[in-house]
Amino acid sequence: MSRKIVRLTLDHLAAFETPCRSCLFWELDPVRRDRVSDPRAEKDAWVSEVLREWGSCGRVALVDDVPVGYLVYAPEAFVPGAASFPTAPVSPDAVLLTMAYVDPAAQGGGLGRMLVQGMARDLIKRGDVGAVEAFGDPAGRPGRCVVPVDFLGSVGFKTHRPHPTSPRMRMELRTAVTWRDEVDAALEKLMGALRPAPKSTRASRVEN
Repeated sequence: MSRKIVRLTLDHLAAFETPCRSCLFWELDPVRRDRVSDPRAEKDAWVSEVLREWGSCGRVALVDDVPVGYLVYAPEAFVPGAASFPTAPVSPDAVLLTMAYVDPAAQGGGLGRMLVQGMARDLIKRGDVGAVEAFGDPAGRPGRCVVPVDFLGSVGFKTHRPHPTSPRMRMELRTAVTWRDEVDAALEKLMGALRPAPKSTRASRVEN
């Protein structure tokens, strides 16, 4: 079984039949939401706009090349729905993680963590983002367009602004950079230990 994380595209988005597929809670303000006749088309238009004006705004988890999970993130300027939270606004140096979804049949295998790590790598490469923030749901109620606090805490987010129903959580990207550097260094050291000695060195030892 192969598992990989790729950039979100409109083709991937169309493959999901979840409530999030037609939900515009984050993408539009309440007045505009009530006027939408085709939520899926509006969602596609929003993703297209963010891709065009800001760049990659999501990651997709593929299992044997089949999409089974995804997450979406963007600067708060593209997410008017965030203004409804009592712990808004998002910090100036952060982008907002709006939603994260993994098919129930694929949960429990670490795909959620892989999605968050893929998002972090993308934002680190950009170099102009300091953190990711998210409004969490402490109760983890199903059907809500808000990521459960328990999940956010398990993948590296910490409470930035407490609130009984809508805490704002934050993950520092410089922490992710340090973690990545440590892992790379450890792997390099391990590969060096496992790499066979050069032929010339082995030959001299035999001759001696």
